Amino acid sequence: MSRASVGRAGEFAAALLLRLKGYRVLARRFAIGAGTGAGEVDLIARRGRTLAFVEVKARKSLDAAAEAVRPEQRRRIVRAAEAFLADRPGLSGLEVRFDAVLVAPGRLPRHLPGAWRADG
Repeated sequence: MSRASVGRAGEFAAALLLRLKGYRVLARRFAIGAGTGAGEVDLIARRGRTLAFVEVKARKSLDAAAEAVRPEQRRRIVRAAEAFLADRPGLSGLEVRFDAVLVAPGRLPRHLPGAWRADG
């Protein structure tokens, strides 16, 4: 499988997991500054008063997937989240959270709510 198809399969598995947990996926692959690396979020999902910006990592192991969410990438996701919210004032009162979903062959995806904070 190509890297892109592995990523899409991981995003599909993550979206399914979140739906099973009661989330509604609002957006997939939301990006600002297309092609510039300014910011991108794999999934944006809502459950109740919580709005989760979700990074999906598919690797050979769950540990490798967890290690792949780097600080610079987290900062780009925070920037994309800020842009998403700026265009949707109706969502401004929700609790914003940054989650990760880790995907590895032969394992159930692992959802990590609050994997990092916007300020650190």
